[in-house]
Amino acid sequence: MSKRILILCTANSCRSQMAEGILKSLDPELVVYSAGIEPAQQVHPKAIRVMKEIGIDISDNFTKSVNYFLHKSFDYVITVCDYAKETCPAFIGQVENRIHMEFKDPSCATGNEFEILDIFRKSRDEIRKALTEFYKQNILSLEKKSA
Repeated sequence: MSKRILILCTANSCRSQMAEGILKSLDPELVVYSAGIEPAQQVHPKAIRVMKEIGIDISDNFTKSVNYFLHKSFDYVITVCDYAKETCPAFIGQVENRIHMEFKDPSCATGNEFEILDIFRKSRDEIRKALTEFYKQNILSLEKKSA
């Protein structure tokens, strides 16, 4: 049975969108959503760009409010920023596991275009490393035990 995962951050424009794309690329059987406590107007163009560099297309993604998901059930709710962790509303639906992974917000990056893109790439790579490890420890290992 596929796992249901919700990834939360503040604006749902960078970190959670990249995390959603990465988890879906690791296992198409996963049901993955991302949302924000205070959703931005759009997915950050630089997040879309750096994800395309690793072969993951999130250009059709859009930002969503966490309120849409409060009555739904999830195997995992993963917060990817402290603000989302601290202000995460109570879920009325069943949530089996809550996990927090802190990543710096690349949308706050300053500098020239190259420097800003470099920060987005570092954020993407940190998220990919952490979620690959999460996937191996929490999804793959459980599937092997139940097989």
